[in-house]
Amino acid sequence: MFIDRVKIRVKGGGGGNGVTAFRREKFVPRGGPSGGDGGRGGDVWLVADESLNTLLHLRYNPEHLAERGRHGEGSNRHGRDGREEIVGVPVGTQVFDAETGELLHDFTQDGEKWLAAKGGRGGFGNSHFATSTNRAPRYHQQGGEGEEHMLQLELKLLADVGLVGFPNAGKSTLISTISAAKPKIADYPFTTLEPHLGVVDMGEFRTFVVADIPGLIEGAHKGAGLGDRFLRHIERTKLLLHLVDVSSARERDVIEDYETINRELAAYDEKLARRPQIVVATKLDALDEPERLERLKERSRTDGRPFYAISSATGEGVRELVSAVARMLDEIGKRDAGS
Repeated sequence: MFIDRVKIRVKGGGGGNGVTAFRREKFVPRGGPSGGDGGRGGDVWLVADESLNTLLHLRYNPEHLAERGRHGEGSNRHGRDGREEIVGVPVGTQVFDAETGELLHDFTQDGEKWLAAKGGRGGFGNSHFATSTNRAPRYHQQGGEGEEHMLQLELKLLADVGLVGFPNAGKSTLISTISAAKPKIADYPFTTLEPHLGVVDMGEFRTFVVADIPGLIEGAHKGAGLGDRFLRHIERTKLLLHLVDVSSARERDVIEDYETINRELAAYDEKLARRPQIVVATKLDALDEPERLERLKERSRTDGRPFYAISSATGEGVRELVSAVARMLDEIGKRDAGS
């Protein structure tokens, strides 16, 4: 099950109390105060883990409490510090304050750590308060409370390329053809119910990551179909592949499909609509009306977008498309590095 939103409660451990004690040793007259300090409460840390790709493990485990520090003891013995609590999250997780909606942290690298809730300080024992004028204090300090927060976690997959298009436009078939990803493929709408990532190997240690998200329909930004819930997973992508089914079995107009998806992208986020985009005509093997292909090609040329036609079933045009994607990613990388 793919879970990309959860709410969790984090609480740092409370600090241990100091203690009031006095030395009671043989041959040591008038032993002074010997109350030790309490231990510090444990912290709660969120840590990015590349082996995780969903927040499912937190859906059923929403409470994360660090250990309390131990109390101080006599003979100036310091209480043990509480153990910290480590919470693993997928790379790409964003952390929000559940009450204010403020973005607190964005995990982009494996092993990245963020302090979610600080443990309470340990209280001082009475030996800490001894002075030249008060040599036998009979009081100590209580430990402090640990921080407590309600956090909203949202996962945005990290990918170089995002696939967009209507349901059954061929996105899942393409990602299964060019990578080792194995999404469910069938001939009915909304076969894909959750995002999938695929790594495309270009050889010579060159790779790029492709994200396949559930298909969009008109009104998706208002919640139609599967809505825009999964569009967040292509917000970080550098390049979009806009797949349009040109097969003769498709009753709708190809230009209408193309325009509808771009309107939905713009309604969700104008920046996403302006993202570099390659228009990809799919299912060439089922094309009986060449004018459908020509009309889409002409429209993409008018919009200044590269155009490729492929058949994932036969492999026609797929190699050329992958090479074009790699070149375009290189160009985007150089441009970003120079800006």
